[in-house]
Amino acid sequence: MKIQPLGDRVVVKPIEQESKTKSGIIIPDTVEKEKPEQAEVLAVGPGKMLENGQRQIMEVQVGQKVMFKKWAPDEVEIDKQKYLIIKSEDVIAIVE
Repeated sequence: MKIQPLGDRVVVKPIEQESKTKSGIIIPDTVEKEKPEQAEVLAVGPGKMLENGQRQIMEVQVGQKVMFKKWAPDEVEIDKQKYLIIKSEDVIAIVE
């Protein structure tokens, strides 16, 4: 199944965060991680419709890894796979 986001929304697949620090300390799942979430962009909407009738240019592209605000996404499940839908304004960085 394919999902195509509308407007300024982006479909991403979450990238699991490390559960161990560089010094070897294991972080349990019960601890809230305050770092921004990371994900791979799978689909990008056409852009938000502006008042002048044109569409806002989307700054992210399919295949990029992005960081986004932790509380931003809507979670969906398709074919037993978890995906997130976020607004482009909630993307805070592109990871290279």
